[in-house]
Amino acid sequence: MNKIKLIIIREYLTRVKKKSFIIMTLIGPLLMAGLMVVPIWLATKDKDIQRIEVIDETGAFINQFENTAELQFKNEFISIGEAKENLYNGVYTAILHIKSVEKNSTVEMYYKKQPGLSTISKIERTIEGVIRSAEIQDKFKITKEQLAEIQPNVNVKAISITVEGKEESKNVGISTALGFGGAILIYFFIFMYGVQIMRGVIEEKTSRIVEIIISSVKPFQLMMGKIIGIALVGLTQFLLWAFLTSIIYTIVMSVFMIDPSTISQTGEMMQQANVRELSAHPYQDIIEGVESIPFLQISVAFIFYFLGGYLLYGALLAAVGSAVDSEADTQQFMLPITIPLIFSFVVAQTVMENPDGVMAFWLSIIPFTSPVIMMVRIPFGGVETWELLLSMVLLILGFLGTTWVAAKIYRTGILMYGKKITYQELWKWLFYKG
Repeated sequence: MNKIKLIIIREYLTRVKKKSFIIMTLIGPLLMAGLMVVPIWLATKDKDIQRIEVIDETGAFINQFENTAELQFKNEFISIGEAKENLYNGVYTAILHIKSVEKNSTVEMYYKKQPGLSTISKIERTIEGVIRSAEIQDKFKITKEQLAEIQPNVNVKAISITVEGKEESKNVGISTALGFGGAILIYFFIFMYGVQIMRGVIEEKTSRIVEIIISSVKPFQLMMGKIIGIALVGLTQFLLWAFLTSIIYTIVMSVFMIDPSTISQTGEMMQQANVRELSAHPYQDIIEGVESIPFLQISVAFIFYFLGGYLLYGALLAAVGSAVDSEADTQQFMLPITIPLIFSFVVAQTVMENPDGVMAFWLSIIPFTSPVIMMVRIPFGGVETWELLLSMVLLILGFLGTTWVAAKIYRTGILMYGKKITYQELWKWLFYKG
């Protein structure tokens, strides 16, 4: 045990003292804080105003387009030809030409400054609404005022009821963001630090330094020390990133006095992203949604699944590194190992659509996919305690099983040079006595 401890300390200190580790530890928080601050800053700074000239030949769309801080409409009673001629001499950035109010009509928009997708969608919805209202008024013989009185405004508020009968307000948008964010981090860290193990083993093997090391320690001790040591490096860097990012974010927001609540058209942007829950009552729903998120459970689960997933895949990647002589030879062995991890990331979107479904349950239980899928499910709050415990136990057992397999391969492969290894050869190593 003391030898494994010494190897862990060696692997940890060797990597945290590297310039690359220090540089990435400092640059990482700056990049992550930038990803959070810059979009808010861009959204709150003065934007160019889109001025759209409306040429309405039907007369049905006069004053029907709603003006915003960034989007202004004005009806002009001139010909489309005259409007085009004056486009580059006037204040308008685009011309909206409406020729009819038929259901399947085409509306033309001429511009000198490219309109955004949200602008075009807003125009389409407004025109469709006017046409729909006109048809309803004509068919049922009601006035515009009577129609306005019956326009519904419905907001679906998701409320979870626990087995004990406790009600909790849920915000699908926030849960989706947390789930997907956690999945990305787990996926990223497992790959990044797992590959570091493989490369470290290959370097020691090709430099023949491993021959000296294993004269004092057993191959299994060397592998475990390397895996755990690099895991602690990854955990250290992640915690430093989280701490420094929060500090930088707070300082930047305070210095520049950026108020995220001033972001305009948040509801419309969220609607374009199919996250409709944030649009109706943004501030109240966000506050209630944040309060209902089990942050403690998410934090503990993240650390566990980060370490568990890393240890599971790290052991197998260490075995791959011991079986080959160069990184170019690793491709044939890495693909089968990483397919479950890649698959779990690909289906994460589907799991978020149905976090309590059968597929989500089984993928969060199977050790090779549970690190990513369980992190997707937890923010939605539907994971039972027994499911979480079962998933954790199976992940631990999966780690022990893969470590046993990897140790068998590592023990033989670490001193094997100049031979192209096949799957048949690896199978023999698993049952090699010696």
